[in-house]
Amino acid sequence: MVGNRKNKEYTLGTIGKIYIAILLVIFGGIVLHAPIIVGLGTLWPNFDLLIKSWKEILMLIAGLVAIFLLYKTKQMQLLRDPIIIVISFYAVLHLMLLMFMTQSLTSVGAGLAIDLRYVFFFGLVYIAMRLYPNYRKLFIRVGIIGALVVLLFALLQVFVLPHDVLKYIGYNTNTISPYLTIDLNQDFIRINSTFRGPNPLGAYAGLVLILIVAAIAKCKIKREKWLIVITVILSIGGIVTLWASYSRSAMIGTIIAVIIVLAVTSFRKLSTKMWITSGLVLIALIGGFFAARNTSFVSNVILHENPNGGSSVTSNEDHINSIRHGMSKLISQPLGAGIGSTGSASLYGDNPIIIENQYLFIAHEVGWLGLLMFIYICTLILIKLWGLRKDWLALGVFASGIGLAFIGLLLPIWVDDTISIIWWGPAAIVVGSRWYIVDGRGKQHDNHRTIE
Repeated sequence: MVGNRKNKEYTLGTIGKIYIAILLVIFGGIVLHAPIIVGLGTLWPNFDLLIKSWKEILMLIAGLVAIFLLYKTKQMQLLRDPIIIVISFYAVLHLMLLMFMTQSLTSVGAGLAIDLRYVFFFGLVYIAMRLYPNYRKLFIRVGIIGALVVLLFALLQVFVLPHDVLKYIGYNTNTISPYLTIDLNQDFIRINSTFRGPNPLGAYAGLVLILIVAAIAKCKIKREKWLIVITVILSIGGIVTLWASYSRSAMIGTIIAVIIVLAVTSFRKLSTKMWITSGLVLIALIGGFFAARNTSFVSNVILHENPNGGSSVTSNEDHINSIRHGMSKLISQPLGAGIGSTGSASLYGDNPIIIENQYLFIAHEVGWLGLLMFIYICTLILIKLWGLRKDWLALGVFASGIGLAFIGLLLPIWVDDTISIIWWGPAAIVVGSRWYIVDGRGKQHDNHRTIE
C-alpha cells in the first residue's frame, strides 16, 4: 500500500532504465504499428506473425524485468494490489478456458494477445509508476510526440496527399486498405493516418481532443509559445481528423467526454442564463437535424445510409446483424465460444466471426464470467481516476474512458492494439503514480492534497 511505502521513490538503475525504455518504445511506437507491420510484412512475408507480435514480445520481456525489479526493491507486495490481482484472475480465466477450446493454435495465440495485451500493459506501466513515478512526465511527452505524428500525417492525407498514398508501402485489400469510404461512396473518403482504419483513428483523435480540453480547463497550458503552438496543432489536427474519419461512434463518444470534462470543471461557474441558452441551442440542433434528415450530408455522414452509395448492405445493417449474432451467442454460450473465436483471430480458423460490440466480443471469447471480470476491471480503474479528477490527466483519461466505453457498444474498440494501449497506458500512469500526484510533488493544493 501507499502508506507502507512511505512515498519512497527508488533509484533508477540499469535494469530500471531498461524497463522504462521498453515501455516507452511500446507506448511511443504503437502509433506506427500499422505501417510497421504492413511495410515490414511486405518485405518479409514469412515473418508476418512475428512482426505483428513485436509489442507482445516486448511486453513479455518487460514482465520478466518487472518481477526482477520488484524482487530487487523488495516490493513484491505490489503484486497483491487489488487491481493487479483482478487482472491476474482475468488472465488465469483465459488460460483455464483453453482446456475446453477447439480453435487452432494460431487463433488461440492471436486471441490471447488481443484479449490480454492492454490489461497486461496497464499492469506493467502501473508497476513502473509505483516504483518510478517521476517518469510520468516522460510518458506524457512521448504521447504528445506520437499525437503530433498521427495528426500531422492525417492533415497531409486530408489536404495534400492522394487518398491512396499508403498503397506505396504495401497497403491493399489483403493487408490494410489504404482508405475506406462510406458505403462505397467515393465522395466520402475515410482516412487511416497511421492506424488500422478510420474508426480507431477517430477514437484516437477524440482522445487527444479530450485531453486538451481537460488540460485547458485545469489551466495546465502555460503561456510558452512552443506549448501554445503544439496545443493549436493538436487541436486543429484532432478536429479535422475526427471529422475526416467519419466515425459516428467516435464523434458521439468525444462529445460525451467533453461534456463530462466541462461539467466537472465548469458546472458551478455557469449561470442560469447560460444553461437556458445551451438548452435552446441543443433543441435547435436537434430540430435542424430532423429538418435536414433527407439531405445528402445527413444521409451519408450522419446516418451512413445512401441508396446511391453502391453498397448492397449498409454499415448500419452490418452493425445490427453483428449485434444480433453476438446477443444470441451470449445467451446460448455462458462459457463463451473460446479464445480466438471471434474478430481477427478467428480469421486464422475455419469459422471467422466478426462481432461489432466490445462487450459481446468479450462474452463470445470468455463467457459471462469473463465479461463481468472485465467490467469490474474497467469500473475499478474509472473509480480510481474519478478520485483523482483534480489532476488534469486523470480527468481527461476518465472522461475519455467513458467515451470509449460508449464506442465499445458499437465497435470492439479495445481490439485495436493502438487505441487500447494508448488509453490503458495513461490510465496506469495516473493510477500508478497516485501518491506522486497526491502527496506533495505538485503546486496546486486542495484539502491538504497536492495535484501535479
